[in-house]
Amino acid sequence: MRTTYMAKTNEVQRDWYVIDAEGKTLGRLATEAATLLRGKHKPEFTPHVDTGDFVIVINCSKVVLTGKKLEQKKYYRHSGYTGGLKVTKASDMIKNKPEEMVFKAIKGMVPHTKLGDAQIKKLRVYAGPEHEHQAQQPKNWELKS
Repeated sequence: MRTTYMAKTNEVQRDWYVIDAEGKTLGRLATEAATLLRGKHKPEFTPHVDTGDFVIVINCSKVVLTGKKLEQKKYYRHSGYTGGLKVTKASDMIKNKPEEMVFKAIKGMVPHTKLGDAQIKKLRVYAGPEHEHQAQQPKNWELKS
């Protein structure tokens, strides 16, 4: 009788990948990054075990939003006090905090559980082309679109 393979946490081989966001669509970029973080690209993927890899996203300031999203998309946050709703348009966000915009897009595609919290900690996002993880010898990851 065959049994289903279940990956063990200590047996997982983790790699480092660099994704260049220049000229890429935000949603497609976030989908690929979330897939790498979760480990769904590996044959030993197990839903309840963190089998994902580390992901570095560079050039976030050059990411593309399609349609009218640059003017119509809004990011909300609340201070917790009465009348404390803060609204930021995507055009302001890409100008001031592009790495936060990409981070939020990727975080929304990872499970909202303790496992997802562990997976999102393996994400590094940078606005420019430079990153500080050369020692890990990251591999380039080309998007499928």
